[in-house]
Amino acid sequence: MKDQLGNGRKFGNYHYGRIFNDRRWIIPFLASLLVWITLFMAAVFGMYSSSFGRDPLQFDIISFARSSDSSGYFVESDLKISVDDNRSSKKEAPRFAYLISGTKGDSQRMMRTLQAVYHPRNQYILHMDLEAPPRERLDLTMSIKNDLTFQEVGNVRVMAQSNLVTYKGPTMIATTLQAIAILLRESANWDWFINLSPSDYPLVTQDDMLHVFTNISRNLNFIEHTQISGWKLNHRAKPIIVDPGLYMSKKSDLTWTSQRRSLPTTFKLFTGNPPKQHPKSLTIKDFSDMVNSSAPFARKFAKDDSALDRIDKELLQRVNRFAPGAWCIGNTTDGQDPCSLRGDDSVFRPGPGARRLQELTEKLLSEGYRSKTCKT
Repeated sequence: MKDQLGNGRKFGNYHYGRIFNDRRWIIPFLASLLVWITLFMAAVFGMYSSSFGRDPLQFDIISFARSSDSSGYFVESDLKISVDDNRSSKKEAPRFAYLISGTKGDSQRMMRTLQAVYHPRNQYILHMDLEAPPRERLDLTMSIKNDLTFQEVGNVRVMAQSNLVTYKGPTMIATTLQAIAILLRESANWDWFINLSPSDYPLVTQDDMLHVFTNISRNLNFIEHTQISGWKLNHRAKPIIVDPGLYMSKKSDLTWTSQRRSLPTTFKLFTGNPPKQHPKSLTIKDFSDMVNSSAPFARKFAKDDSALDRIDKELLQRVNRFAPGAWCIGNTTDGQDPCSLRGDDSVFRPGPGARRLQELTEKLLSEGYRSKTCKT
């Protein structure tokens, strides 16, 4: 019996001695304890000091704080409040936000369109899809970066992420929404969004547009749409399509499947453009029709078509980089660029294009026109 007790004590002493002799666990334990104490103290002191200092995670554009009103739970309501706060005067000159998107071989056309619609009040974002080679995307980015006016104003940016965009597909819509999100993040101080391609070109100056839209309610939009009903539901709403741009590395057309989906019940479906998506290419023979249409933009134009040169000369008075406006106060002697020196961007010098656009907007906003064109 004594031998057994002795052996037990000897084994216990050996076991506990081994634990205390092996002290490799002490250093990690103490380090973990020190980290835990540090985090705990930082949390405690941060909790009591936050009311005395400014919150470092404060958003200048959008506030996500909840209010007693249920509408405060949504970002859109906070964004509207933020924009309204920045617009104390209803007669303040408006601002446009432009997206100019292109693909392989479009970089020079995108720059020409950008310069034709440029104004310091507006915001601009450019996107070249993944089909464009990296060199072309880099050249476009460097052209924007090296432009002195763009550097000073800081209202032109190129999307760093290039998406594979399928014409008429959801990838095109996704890229547009991504561009809008970037514009809102950078500056929510704009009123209307305009989506252009390199095939589009303006028929009026930005001074003309900004002057006309100064007296138009900011709540109005000019999106034409028709609710889908009847036979269109089966032909346009129920078929399932696959956009290869979501899965493939090269662009191809949309794939239509034989399966059909059930219609959504939480929102209504609307359609915009007619099924025929390819308008004819405009030439110099269409110049008079373009002017008489009073439209602010026209499409589509072939690359470097002579009609663009005539539009620059007769409608935009564009000789140098930008279509000149009242903000261009530089010297024009010896062919100098007057827009190299900027003045007040809230002062406009409307021309004949403003009169044409004014007539068009008055027609579109008239009760008689809307009653005839209302679509349900």
